[in-house]
Amino acid sequence: MAIGVHRKVLVVEDDDGLREAIEVLLDAAGIQTTSYASAEALLDGHAFEDAMCIISDIKLPAMSGIELLTELRARGNAPPVIVITAHDAPGVRAAAVRHGAAAYLAKPFLGTALLAAISSVTHPAGLQCSAQRAPHVSLPTLVLAREHGSCSGNQSVS
Repeated sequence: MAIGVHRKVLVVEDDDGLREAIEVLLDAAGIQTTSYASAEALLDGHAFEDAMCIISDIKLPAMSGIELLTELRARGNAPPVIVITAHDAPGVRAAAVRHGAAAYLAKPFLGTALLAAISSVTHPAGLQCSAQRAPHVSLPTLVLAREHGSCSGNQSVS
């Protein structure tokens, strides 16, 4: 499935390096992104209405990712939300699902896991995200690395 010009993935992550790493990964896979450092910035922009999905950290400085899920649900017509967190615990996962998360990834995660999550929440048949479309990135070994602010093999996010 090709992604339309007017459909993009929105990223909500307060860590600049990780936010940029996700942008690089999605760009390499041919996916347009718009990023925000906070949930409030996303909500203020009303950009979520034309998004194919949202990727949001759970632990954000003011409004949390769980609170963002609740607000998006209250506003209605929100795209699916993939939550990511370095603070994985059964209670956190259950809260994310209870509040409407379409997918959940614990950090560190492989870039391919994020691409698979996007594919699963946006189109059952899947997005075409492959190394052929992004030959300069080795997607099977890609791990998002916050400490280096980039994507590279076998570095993890804490």
